[in-house]
Amino acid sequence: MQFTSRNVDDVESTWQQFVPSATLQKVDPRRFRFDWRSADLASATLVRYELAAQIHSTAEPQDQLLACRVDSAGARVWSKDQDLDARTPWLTDGEPVQAQWLHSARVRALVFDRAAAQERARQITGDDGIELRATGLAPRSSAAAMQWERMFHYLDTSFDDELGDDRILRAEFERHALMTTLATFPTTMTDSLRRTPQRAGAPLTVRRALAYIEENAHLPITVDDVATASFISTRGLQYAFRRALDITPTDALRRARLDGARRDLDRGDGESVRAVARRWGFSHPSRFATAYRAAYGTAPAVAADPARSVTPGEDSVRA
Repeated sequence: MQFTSRNVDDVESTWQQFVPSATLQKVDPRRFRFDWRSADLASATLVRYELAAQIHSTAEPQDQLLACRVDSAGARVWSKDQDLDARTPWLTDGEPVQAQWLHSARVRALVFDRAAAQERARQITGDDGIELRATGLAPRSSAAAMQWERMFHYLDTSFDDELGDDRILRAEFERHALMTTLATFPTTMTDSLRRTPQRAGAPLTVRRALAYIEENAHLPITVDDVATASFISTRGLQYAFRRALDITPTDALRRARLDGARRDLDRGDGESVRAVARRWGFSHPSRFATAYRAAYGTAPAVAADPARSVTPGEDSVRA
C-alpha cells in the first residue's frame, strides 16, 4: 500500500491498521504532509512513512512486536522515565514508547504478529517453553543497530518491484526480518540460543529433511518448516546437516530451488529468466545468474535459449 495525504486523520487511521494502539497528539495541520508505504510479509508488515508536521506520538502494541526507527533532527524518543537514542531503532512488545519531533521525520518499522514470532522462535531453538518477550527496548550494540538498518533497507528496496504472488520470497523476507530483529534486541530467545542444540537422530533426520525439501521446494517453505517436518529443532537440523553432509539446510533448499529453476528454463516455454528466478525465490537476477553458473557451468540465459551464446557478464544483465 502506498499513498500521500494532507489529511491528519489518514495518519492515525492508517497506522492503527497495523498498530491499533498508535495515537497522535499535538499535530500541526498547517504544514502537514503524510507519505505512506507498507508491504505485507505474511504475519509481519514492513512500514515506511514520512511525516511533515510537529508531532507527539505514542505506540503501545498489543499482541505484536514493534521494531521502529524515527529519523528526525532533534527528535526525542522515550518510554516512561527512560530516554532512548533517537539515532537507533527500538523494540517493544507492549511497553509504551513515545516520540516527538518539531518539523518532519522518516519512520521505518517492522510489525510482527507476536504469536507467529513466538512459534518461530520455539522452532528455531527447539525450546517449546519460550515465551517470547522483549527484555530491553534498545539494541544490544551499535553494530547490531546498524545490522537492523541494513536489513530494513534491503527489504524496503526489494519491494520496489511488485512481488505479486511470489510466496517463496515473502516467506524468506519475513524470516530474515524476524531473525535480524531478534538478534538486534535483547529478548527471552537469547538464553535459549546459548543452550546445547538438539542433536538426536541425525542420519534419519537428514534423509527426511532432504525428501521434504525435494517435494516442497516449489512452495514458500523455510528452513524452519523443513526442521518441523523432520521432527527436530532448526539448530539441531543445522548440526545434523553439517555432520552428515558438510552443508547447511539452507544450502540444500537453495540447490533444490536452483534445480527447479533449471527444469523450468530447460522447458523453453518463452518465460523470462527473471520471472523463473523470482518464482523459485531468487529476488536478485545477478545473484541467481552467479549461483546458476556455479552449479551448472553455464548461464541461465543459455539454458532458456540454447541457440544463443552469452558473453561474460551478459547473463546477469539479461536475467
